[in-house]
Amino acid sequence: MAATKTAEICATGRRKCAVARVRIQSGNGKVKVNGKALGEYFPTESISSFIFQPLTITDNMGKIDISANIQGGGSAGQAGAFRHGLARALVKMDESLRSVLKNSGLLTRDSRVKERKKPGQPGARKRFQFSKR
Repeated sequence: MAATKTAEICATGRRKCAVARVRIQSGNGKVKVNGKALGEYFPTESISSFIFQPLTITDNMGKIDISANIQGGGSAGQAGAFRHGLARALVKMDESLRSVLKNSGLLTRDSRVKERKKPGQPGARKRFQFSKR
């Protein structure tokens, strides 16, 4: 059986240890994250407004349906990965949006990750207290 062609656009977003696979298609603004509604998965309003920055900047709010599969990381990293994947999917949908999204810094992958713990120290940067005697 041949695969059916849909108007679905896929993109991947990353932040910290989180990876988001985002699919968009024209619709009326439904959002699903890992099979749940957005308000169920990300309960705070500030995180949802952070995620929808690419849509508000490009005036696509309520015009597309979004489905995301997010793995790894915590809630902040997952939200950042979702936003990055959404911005990349919008560029695949309409190349003219690239300049707007790039100037807003939404296409840049935030490369900051947790620094590793060093041996002989309690954390990555913290040192044990120095004792002269």
